[in-house]
Amino acid sequence: MKPTTAPKTYRVKSFGCQMNVYDGERMADMLDKRGIVPAPEGEEADLVVLNTCHIREKAAEKVYSDIGRLTKAGRKVGKEPLIAVAGCVAQAEGEEIMARSPAVSMVVGPQAYHRLPDMLDKAVQGERATDTDMPAIAKFAALPERTKRFPTAFLTVQEGCDKFCTYCVVPYTRGAEISRPFADLVKEAHRLAERGAREITLLGQNVNAWSGLDAKGDSCGLDGLIRELAKIPELQRIRYTTSHPNDFEKGLVRCHAEVEKLMPYLHLPVQSGSDRVLKAMNRSHTADSYLRLLEDMRAARPDIALSGDFIVGFPGETEAEFEETLALVDEVKYAQAFSFKYSPRPGTPAATMDGQVAKEVMDERLQRLQAALNRDQLAFNEASVGKTCQVLVERKGKLPGQWLGKTPWLQSAWFEGDVAIGDLVEVELLEAGPNSLSARLRNQVRSFV
Repeated sequence: MKPTTAPKTYRVKSFGCQMNVYDGERMADMLDKRGIVPAPEGEEADLVVLNTCHIREKAAEKVYSDIGRLTKAGRKVGKEPLIAVAGCVAQAEGEEIMARSPAVSMVVGPQAYHRLPDMLDKAVQGERATDTDMPAIAKFAALPERTKRFPTAFLTVQEGCDKFCTYCVVPYTRGAEISRPFADLVKEAHRLAERGAREITLLGQNVNAWSGLDAKGDSCGLDGLIRELAKIPELQRIRYTTSHPNDFEKGLVRCHAEVEKLMPYLHLPVQSGSDRVLKAMNRSHTADSYLRLLEDMRAARPDIALSGDFIVGFPGETEAEFEETLALVDEVKYAQAFSFKYSPRPGTPAATMDGQVAKEVMDERLQRLQAALNRDQLAFNEASVGKTCQVLVERKGKLPGQWLGKTPWLQSAWFEGDVAIGDLVEVELLEAGPNSLSARLRNQVRSFV
């Protein structure tokens, strides 16, 4: 690799989960601090960061496809961009990426991306570098303070996972569970609110495993952190994701009943309705224990919107076991859900299990599952028609004068009116579609200056 001029523009492209979105935002913050600016829409960037996901095979292959496209586009304009591969694919396949893609200058794992600026300096001098070190929590202290103003913000409170589900690479790419200190999180939340964030989503691979010592030195869980953040006057909404059923404490259930700022929405992956499949997945919960937890949540917050994750075609899954998943879906009636075909990931126990399900069988089961989930999502939206609720305005809609925001139940609602991004407005929900609702503006409270 030859030395090159320092990049003036960048683009960060993030794949996968909200944790990756957060990581992508923080890498952008570091590049901003270096005086590198986002590339204008439609223009090729001098530096491209591909912030990757490794949960599914297609996501990993997409990285290599993007590397090829970027190289080809750069040759057309006479200057190939510097390419950095970050995230979970970088962690899992760092050396392979370097060997397979000579166009890549930097490979940096999700626990080391705070060292991206130093790696960039070396790349400009013609050095290729890989950093997939996994320090416990050092990167958060090294990240610059966030200065951009948004009405919503992610706040990572916990990283890593100790559950070792047999299909999942997260323990290998993100490491063991670690919790950021209580005081650091409260301080960052205050700063986000001061910069205009009216809604904060607490993030973690297993967010409800967060624990720490509060301001008095007492042990507390995620519920204690939420109660402290709810005291921030400017902050109006709190959400969290993603939770594991086995770490869901009673205190967090009570939080949904007692903390007004905690939104009535819960994303709680179940993955399967079959106890045998769940055991093979090493999920450590049963369909019944999961359903009983949801009963507790609905008792605490009757209007709560429930969301989940599902995998179809896990090795050995029979038709009868898949039918158990459909039965669970029928009982829960999810407001939203995410469903995927099983994808074997190298190095995970499930990848070598007997009984790998044929692709066409997985395709057919996924279609049936998604039909049921889509039916219930539309039904939830239709049941919301006629309600009056607050919507946080996040962006302009597709049409002139149209605005888009989220209801307390994380539904997208669009409406017209004299508002601004960041306003918290009261609307009446008028008409439901499968993915959004139309609404009428009733009044507004300006809350983002």
